[in-house]
Amino acid sequence: MTHSEENYLKAIYHLTTSNNTDVSTNAIAETMDTKASSVTDMLKKLAEKDLVNYKKYQGVSLTQKGGLAAKMIVRKHRLWEVFLVEKLDFSWDEVHDIAEQLEHIKSEKLINKLDDFLGNPTEDPHGDPIPNAQGQILKIEKQLLSELTVNQIGVCVGVKDTSSEFLKYLDKQEISLGSLIEFIEREAFDLSLKIKVDAKVLIISNKIASNIFIKLN
Repeated sequence: MTHSEENYLKAIYHLTTSNNTDVSTNAIAETMDTKASSVTDMLKKLAEKDLVNYKKYQGVSLTQKGGLAAKMIVRKHRLWEVFLVEKLDFSWDEVHDIAEQLEHIKSEKLINKLDDFLGNPTEDPHGDPIPNAQGQILKIEKQLLSELTVNQIGVCVGVKDTSSEFLKYLDKQEISLGSLIEFIEREAFDLSLKIKVDAKVLIISNKIASNIFIKLN
């Protein structure tokens, strides 16, 4: 499988996971920053390899074979992110682009040894689940901070937005995985939130709160 084919499978996997439905050619084109005609050509190739179910104008989904292949790409990406953060002291906003390159390494033996070396982690540095060698994913009960009600308390277990800009913002506010967050008040005017992070009180926008995943205590 080429790097380009792997990138398409991963894009379809992420779109399917977030929407729980077949995805359109236009959605893939937007994600991949390419033309819809190029997406159509690639989908035909992937369908010939039994990696996707594709019918013109009806959206696309991953086959069982394609789904497993996509999960293995995601598995490699997220394991490399853990390695970069835990073993090489990269910050969580630096690792995505590097992992994008490393995820195309073909050696299954290397990835399984990497997994064992890291202690078989179930989440990457952003709180996203890491598929195991069989493609199984441990589900984490979580909800967005913006969905909490007053006085609820939970732990930050992930982020929806993994852009470096957002992660740097969280670093400035000293919000990270494992931070204890208490919902204090919601401002009716702009829906901003007053929260307590560990011992510090902050005011954050609803947009920020809509990108932080919480596991309730």
